Amino acid sequence: MTTVRKSEQRGRTKLGWLDSRHSFSFGDYYDAKHMGFGPLRVINDDRVAPGEGFPTHPHSDMEIVTYVLKGALAHRDSLETGSVIKPGDVQRMSAGTGIRHSEFNASPSDPVHFLQIWIVPEQKGLAPSYEQKTFGDAEKRGKLRLVASRAGRDGSVTICRDLDLYATLLGEGDAVRHDVKPGRAAWVQVAEGAVSLDGRRLDAGDGAAIETAGAIEIKGAAETAEVLLFDLAA
Repeated sequence: MTTVRKSEQRGRTKLGWLDSRHSFSFGDYYDAKHMGFGPLRVINDDRVAPGEGFPTHPHSDMEIVTYVLKGALAHRDSLETGSVIKPGDVQRMSAGTGIRHSEFNASPSDPVHFLQIWIVPEQKGLAPSYEQKTFGDAEKRGKLRLVASRAGRDGSVTICRDLDLYATLLGEGDAVRHDVKPGRAAWVQVAEGAVSLDGRRLDAGDGAAIETAGAIEIKGAAETAEVLLFDLAA
């Protein structure tokens, strides 16, 4: 069974400097029917104005993955980690017993667009940690590139959860296939562009929950699309 969550059905937080769309309940947006998908708790589609951002704030017992689509995001945290996250980068922060961090648009003139993903870890009380890796377009174009996994397979960032996160770039006619094994489920999130999922059109911001085992196909449309696929225990 595949259930589509259209972009316009998502929750929204709109401030002077922030336009955020929430696939699942988050902050002041609450929907009992959309509290997450398995251990996948948050997918926030954030656009932050130049020079603005989130001041220092705490997190605990959550695996947080940041995926930048356009622009650059400056990160600082209580582990004394500082970095600028750009398109192609995947940042993983394990909040564990507690971490404080800030996120700001690194540009004084251009907006930044990114996805922030929260995954419930397999255990609480982990030591906080941070990891960031770069995955070039060539690694993702027309193929599913593993960018996060429990064991850090194939050079992916490591998360404390039985979950595989893939990224792909699909042009017109490009297609990728993924086998959802028995006892597993998948979530497909279209970050940019448009694709068809088993013949069903998905546009930017749309998500789809796949709860039936079997092969799925994601095919590109006229413009290049960027898509994330989560494979997780059902």
